[in-house]
Amino acid sequence: MSLFLPKLSCKKDIDEVIKTVAEKVLVLRFGRDEDSVCLQLDEILSKTSHDLSNMASIYIVDVDSAPVYTRSPDHTKFVGSFKTKQDFMDLIEVIYRGAMRGKMIVQSPIDPQNIPKYDLLYHGI
Repeated sequence: MSLFLPKLSCKKDIDEVIKTVAEKVLVLRFGRDEDSVCLQLDEILSKTSHDLSNMASIYIVDVDSAPVYTRSPDHTKFVGSFKTKQDFMDLIEVIYRGAMRGKMIVQSPIDPQNIPKYDLLYHGI
């Protein structure tokens, strides 16, 4: 499914998108095309990209092509997939509307039971 979404292949491309996308939520899916969780997420992203085109720009990034963005945890990342496409759409809408009001933090509309739990291991240099 990731064939239908634009791909960014290097740090320079990612930086350019970060600089140029304004007035929208920027969604960057970092992962590997052969990963089953990424394939599930790609399906949700591709099915919702048209409906969310006024609020979000969605891109696919191979995690191995730009490791600088995955080296440390921060509050701007959602790790995992979504149970339903409606969960993703609701989250983008809440982030978009909050950002348009100048909010830096918004309350997630997703039921906590629908958010997968992962133990993350970050490796520093």
